Amino acid sequence: MAENHPKLPYTAAFLLTLFSLISSFAAVEPNTFSRHLSPSSLGLKKQEKLSHLHFYFHDIVTGENATAVRVAKAKTTTETSPFGAVVVIDDPLTVSPDIGSKMVGKAQGIYALTSKTEASLLMAYNFAFMEGKYNGSSLSVMGRNPVFSAVREMPVIGGSGAFRFARGYAEVRTHAFDLKTGNAVVEYNVYVFHY
Repeated sequence: MAENHPKLPYTAAFLLTLFSLISSFAAVEPNTFSRHLSPSSLGLKKQEKLSHLHFYFHDIVTGENATAVRVAKAKTTTETSPFGAVVVIDDPLTVSPDIGSKMVGKAQGIYALTSKTEASLLMAYNFAFMEGKYNGSSLSVMGRNPVFSAVREMPVIGGSGAFRFARGYAEVRTHAFDLKTGNAVVEYNVYVFHY
């Protein structure tokens, strides 16, 4: 007949806990993939700021000084159905709709025509700033841009320099679009949290 040992469940629980801890420590390697950091170790002691940036994006697709160049297309891409085209951009950002106004940076990246039924782009690009307190800093934007909608929003997903750890959104409106050339001037209001 088996004896009843009241201390046995406690002993088993203790040994199980001890075994778990030993297993945990044995699994820790000195060259780990990730670790926890204090935000202050990266200089993030300051309170976050919300900034509003306003500028104009000049997408020039024709002429000798084109700033947007198609680099790929699908076999089915045509003038009337541009679905599948991929464009690389180095578009100037200016303080007013006039391309001759002060340039504050460039939009550099790509966009792809991603809809068969409407003029909609997937845009992935950086605003590389070259002026004022944001000189040398950048913001990264990636999102859907249905170009014929009056107002579009695209997320700001990060940044560098003054915009390290940035997050926010860009509110976009077409200021001018030339149907003959395809060139466009687009107004941007960017709202971004940063340190």
